[in-house]
This record gives sequence, C-alpha cells and structure tokens, in this order.
Amino acid sequence: MSKTTTHIAVIRLSAMGDVAMTVPVIRAVVTQYPELRLTIVSRPFFAPFFEGISNVSFFAVDLKGRHKGVLGLLRLYADLRKLKIDAVADLHNVLRSKVVRTLFALSGKRVAFTDKGRADKKALTRAVNKGFQPVRSMFERHTDTFEGLGYSVDLSQPVFPHPAVMEDATLAVSGAKEGFTWIGIAPFAQYESKVYPLDLMGIVIDELASTPRYKVFLFGGGATEVERLTALAAEHSNVIVVAGKLRLPQELQLISHLDVMVSMDSGNAHIAAMQGVKVITLWGATHPFAGFKPFNQPMENCLVSNRERYPLLPTSVYGNKKVIGYEDAMRTIEPDTVVACIGKILK
Repeated sequence: MSKTTTHIAVIRLSAMGDVAMTVPVIRAVVTQYPELRLTIVSRPFFAPFFEGISNVSFFAVDLKGRHKGVLGLLRLYADLRKLKIDAVADLHNVLRSKVVRTLFALSGKRVAFTDKGRADKKALTRAVNKGFQPVRSMFERHTDTFEGLGYSVDLSQPVFPHPAVMEDATLAVSGAKEGFTWIGIAPFAQYESKVYPLDLMGIVIDELASTPRYKVFLFGGGATEVERLTALAAEHSNVIVVAGKLRLPQELQLISHLDVMVSMDSGNAHIAAMQGVKVITLWGATHPFAGFKPFNQPMENCLVSNRERYPLLPTSVYGNKKVIGYEDAMRTIEPDTVVACIGKILK
C-alpha cells in the first residue's frame, strides 16, 4: 500500500444499527494505524456515534437536498474530492455508494467495498436445504474491506470509550447512578417478527423492578412506542421511560453507563455494544448466525427462539419476511430465561 494514502472516506449511509456496527471497526483502524485519517460519510443524525474518536471526522450527506438524485451524487463526489480523499472504503455497497466510489476509482483512487455475503445469508434463511451455520459477521466483512485497501485490522483487542460525562438534561431523566444497577431494555424493532411479545416483556420488567437496587430504563421512539412503554413502566418507581425525553447524544451518554442492555435484533443492541456495554439480544425470525450478533458479545447472550418447534428459523435476514405459523416463535423464549441471563451478567 502506498504511504501516500492517508485519508480514507468511509461510506455507510444507513440504517442506525448498521452504522453503529461500523464504529468498533473504525476504532480498531485508527488505533492500529494512527497515521490514517478517516472521514465518515453518512447521514447527519449519526454524527454522535463517531464523536471523540481520534483522527476521525464526519461528513454529513444531504440526501434530501444538495446530494439528492444523480446530480446530487455528482455534487457529493465533488464535495468529497475537496477533502483530498486518497481512498474509499464503501461499507454500504448500495447504488448511491457504488456511484461515488466508481467516480473515485475513475479518478485513480483506491477503492474497496464490503461483500455482504448475500448467497451465504440466503442459504441460512431458505426453507429447503437450509445451511444452518454461521456466516462471516459484518464486522469481519468490514475488516475485509480495509484489508482491500492494504490495512489488515485485528478486532481481537477492542478499544471502547470510557462512560460519557452526562449532561444535566440526561441526569434529569436518569438520576444519579450511586447505589443502583442500571439495566436498559429496548423492546421494539423495525419488524414485528423481531419483537418479543410485550406481555412477556412486562413479566421481565415486573421481575426486575422487584429488586429495589435495579433501575430499568426503557428505550424506543415515536408516540405509539412511548405509550406502550409507559404502560410497561406503570406502578414501578424504578422503571423509567427514556423514549421521547432525550436526544441521541444524551441517550448515548446514558447507555454508556448501563450495566447491561436487553434488546431485540435492532439498533439499540449495536449502539450499546459499540460502547462496550454488555448486551443480551432476543431473536425471533432472525438469528445471530446471519452476521449481526452485537460486537464482542458471546453467543450465550443471544437468546434465540426454539428451532425444534420452529425448524425453518431463521426465516429472514432482516425480519421483513413473514412465515405463516411462526408468529409466536419468540414465545418460546421464557421470561425466566431472560431474567436469569440478566442476573448471570450482573453477578
């Protein structure tokens, strides 16, 4: 690799969990190659994920304005060229990012992109002749991308930030931590097939709330989720609904102080994991074998639905495919199992 290649544009535009999954890789790259400069190219909402990482800057893409459409992608390329980019790591590998990286390649710059392993994932989720074995994780696939640019990345010794200093606005919601064990619960996901039944989650929350030293924080977004979370928190003084009360940077501050996060196969799992928080994930239609297990978390923290009763699992990589008769798959994860897993971690 030429020593002149020092500034790499890293493209990952969405979604929240996928962007969060790039963070541990980015930290490893700049830790192991301090001579590099990285510019993260993503949506402005995700900028807080990368704050405080050495040698990393953020370029906010305006997909609704300046960078919208074909002409917008040409403007995006022109804007990035002004930053004197030497190489491009395309961690998204969609049409938009392909256009931008191709323009850089045509200008003589080194480019590499993440192979998402679609064939392997299709084999894992198909109903007939299912290949039930783990595929390469997205973290490994992203390191492959950097290796394509000449930088071999080791994820075996991860670097995590210290718990964040909490603003007054954050403390106004959370209160002081002294004397409490903090547990986060994010019970929602984009697709219903990945959501643990709320009546069972209510049992989990009730059990946790019965321990006075536990303080449980409920994460979510949108009016409907806030309403459901408020119902789950009812009658428990040590269960706090975070949804709708904090901005993303403040939520990140709070999450960094959690002793454990309980999440679906969704963005909150990856947001907690990227900060070094212990994460328990609950899996329905999807499965950690598809490569989306949160970073640096053991398989024993992944509570999966019963495949003996539901042998077609996983039926989907992202949870967007419905299979008749599999609506109650997550009910095979007993609330006692979730509570026991939390207790084991908190020991």
